Order: sequence, then structure tokens, then C-alpha cells
Amino acid sequence: MRSLFQTAFLSIVLSGAGPPWARAEDDLLLSDEVVPWEELGADFPERPKPVTETIEDSLFPQNRERDRAIREAHGTGDASPLETASPRRNLFGGNPFLASGELYRGFELPTGAVWQPVFILYGQARTAVQTFDNGLGDTTEWANWLDLFGNLYLTPTERVLFGLRPLDRDGEFTGYQFEGDDEGGFETFSARIQTLFFEGDFGELFPNLDPRDEKHFDYGFAIGRQPLDFQDGILINDAVDSIGVSRASLFAFGANAARITALAGFNQVHRGDNVRDPDAFIYGLLTSMDYDRSTLEIDLVYVDGDPLTGGDGFFAGVGDTRRIGQWNSTLRFNYSWALDEGSPAIDTGGVVTSQLSRTVTWNDDLFYFDTFFGFGDFTSAARDPAVGGPLGTIGILYSSAGLSDFGTPLGNQVGDAVGFAMGYQHYFGQKHRAQIIPEIGGRLATEDGGESSLGFAVRYQRAFGRHSVLQVDGFVAGYDDESGPFRDDFGYGLRCEWLVKF
Repeated sequence: MRSLFQTAFLSIVLSGAGPPWARAEDDLLLSDEVVPWEELGADFPERPKPVTETIEDSLFPQNRERDRAIREAHGTGDASPLETASPRRNLFGGNPFLASGELYRGFELPTGAVWQPVFILYGQARTAVQTFDNGLGDTTEWANWLDLFGNLYLTPTERVLFGLRPLDRDGEFTGYQFEGDDEGGFETFSARIQTLFFEGDFGELFPNLDPRDEKHFDYGFAIGRQPLDFQDGILINDAVDSIGVSRASLFAFGANAARITALAGFNQVHRGDNVRDPDAFIYGLLTSMDYDRSTLEIDLVYVDGDPLTGGDGFFAGVGDTRRIGQWNSTLRFNYSWALDEGSPAIDTGGVVTSQLSRTVTWNDDLFYFDTFFGFGDFTSAARDPAVGGPLGTIGILYSSAGLSDFGTPLGNQVGDAVGFAMGYQHYFGQKHRAQIIPEIGGRLATEDGGESSLGFAVRYQRAFGRHSVLQVDGFVAGYDDESGPFRDDFGYGLRCEWLVKF
């Protein structure tokens, strides 16, 4: 016998059971707006500058004078002031990011490659005040996140990237808890390198081996601690010490273009329960194929893990992205198979996800309707502690804030359940500087012992200047878990986050 909560959930899902693209027309809704060529690049003088270029401008007056001449030329259409302007002085390389002027000649390697090194420092800072209560526990806190990246461009295809997250480690953050189990300040400072890899193209590194470009040496590769994201982060979403080799632009399997990647990861593998397995190795064969009407992804992954920390597992994912009339559609199926005894780190199960969205006819707003169906106990091959579970792409109610103890309103693990999220993204202002997204969603347990839930969320975002975004999230939710631990039938959460990109 269904509870009142489950009946309400089913009525919402069944009320929209007809295919949402059934009345869609086949046009692409191309814009009739024409941008005069004179206006192309009109906002170039106001482009955001990376930290490295800002440092150079503060040290060298001629750089500031050159920027003034560029703004004047854009305003008047007279480029003559640039003819007498002094050239830029640089500390971090000869080609400033998206700047104008002559290209730095660089230097030639014995292999024939020409390198033009440019170093760019950038990152983002997040700080949030948030309160969360899902019936099992409540917390009110101030939490912080800091990303720092250094990108050493050698050529357009070769670079070295390193990254640090000094304010968090393994899901623990830095801030202050006003209410909860551990009230008071909490610090998790970390000097661990989060990202450090080199990527390039074999043919571009050794052009002398094939000066006429006839021998198909164009193999891309990356080696080091690098972020891996496959099947929209459902199959893999982790930063792993790994080696990847890719061949792109292949005319294979009848595709217009195909990409095949071989991957081997040997350290920093976090299993499906977001816990690092120091003895795990990950191997993958990952493909993507573009056809006339769709993009198809087929990924196969094997994880060799220690039996004490989860054991071995095989994983597979298939994704199809296409246009259906006026609708954007992404359909995915992912499966995990525990080769040893199942555990939170690796278990057997699958999940089908569907994401449908379209721009409404009368403005630029976006409507979306996302669903999932899970069976068994699907687990990802690798998941970073900060990203939560594999259902984060379904909607706001399933996504993890990734910042301390603010949980996921409806949970983002799969299990035996079916669920949905339906929302509307409305833009404000001429330049869409602000937006609001109301969303309703829920999940229904399909096996005894599971939890059903229904919730409503609102997200408001507004950009300030070119580097800052204010985000306010709020939700209310009801929970029904008759056979599990006692929990309230009501939950809520509110958070206010300030994001600064630099």
C-alpha cells in the first residue's frame, strides 16, 4: 500500500507522462539578430585580465599607457595612437592573454617545435554562510574554498597546469560552525597539489618526424594528476594520477569525427564512496563519436582495487546527445559490476538518466525536465570527495554544493529509485546579468527500505562586475522513510555564497 507521500509523487510524474517533445517543431529557432561588424570585439578593452597580467600592468607604466591607447582607438576608430605606443613589458611570457600586439617569436627546439612560453595565474574563491537540516542532523556554518591554478602555455597545444586547494582536503573545509555537532572554528589547510599534469600533441612536439604531416602522428596525451570527467561525471569525476593517450578526428564507426582515449590511473583514486583507495588502479577505454544528428559516447572502465578497500570492479557507460525538434536531449546508461563482494566502494547496479531542455519561444529562458531510474546499487568508478554522488547533474535538489556540511536536499546516490527534477531558468536584464531558477523534484523508492522524498528549491544568481557572482539557494523537502532510521518528515536549507574569479 502506497503512503500519501508516494501517491503525491506519482501524481506529479504521471501528470507529465506524455513525451515533452511531441508538439515540437523542427526548426532550430535561429536568432534574427544581426551584429554589425563594427561592434565585433567592442568590449575587448574591458576584458578580464588574469592575475599575472595585472601584476605586469602595476609594475610597468608603459603597459597602462598602451591600454589607454587601445581604449581610445576602440572609442574613436582611429588606430594611429597605437603606432607610437610603447610595446608591452612582460614578466610571465611574451604573449599576454587575449591581448593585442605582435606575437613573441619564441624559440625552436631540436625537434622542430616552436615554443612561446606564457604563464597565467588564475583561480576562484568561494565563501558561504549556510544552514541545512534534513531530519537526520542540522548545521549552521561559514565555509570557504580556494582554487589556485598556474597555467604554463608552451604552445596552443602544449601546456603544464598545476592547481592547489589550500582550504580543504578530503571533504573537510575551513570555516566556523555556529550550530551542529562540532561547534566552533574548523581549519583544514592543505599544501597538497591537487592538479599537476603536462598535456600535448606528439605530432606538434616532434614536427621534424613528419614535416609534410602525412604519417598521422597526431596523438594527444596527458600525464600527471589530472581531472577526469566522463559521462557527465556519472561514471568518473575525480582527479587521478594518470596517463591518457587520445586519437581524435578519426573517421571510424561511420562517424563524422571520432575520439578514442586509452587511460591508466595509478594513484589518488577515490572509490564510489568518495574515499581514497591507495592501492587502486584504474584503466579505461573511452570513446566519443559525432554523427549527423547525435553524439555517441561509449566508455569502458576497470578498477583493480584492494579487497580490503572495495575490491575489483567493471564499469560501462553509454551516452547519446542529440536534438529532438526544439529540445536538447541527453540520454545515458551507466552500469557498475562488483567483481568481488559488494561494498559502498563498489557494488552492482545501473542508472538511466534523461535530460531534456529547450529555450522557450518568446525569450531566452530555459525549461528543463530531468529524470533517472536506478536499480541495484550503482557506484561510480572514481569520485572526488567534494563532488558528492553521481546524480548531481539531475537538478539543484540533487547537486552537491561541494562546500562543507551543506548536504544534498534529495540525496545524490542512486539505489533502487526513480526520480525527476523540473525547473525554469529565467534571466533578468538586457545582458542576462541575473537569473532565478525555481525547481520541483522528487524521488520514489522502488524497493522496501528505500527513502522517498519531494522537494522545492530556488536559486538566485547575479553577476557583479566581471569577477564576482552572488548565489542564494533555498529549499524545502519532505521525507518518507518508514523502515529506516527515524527522521523528520520535513527538511530545509538556505545558503548565501559569494564567488570571486580572478
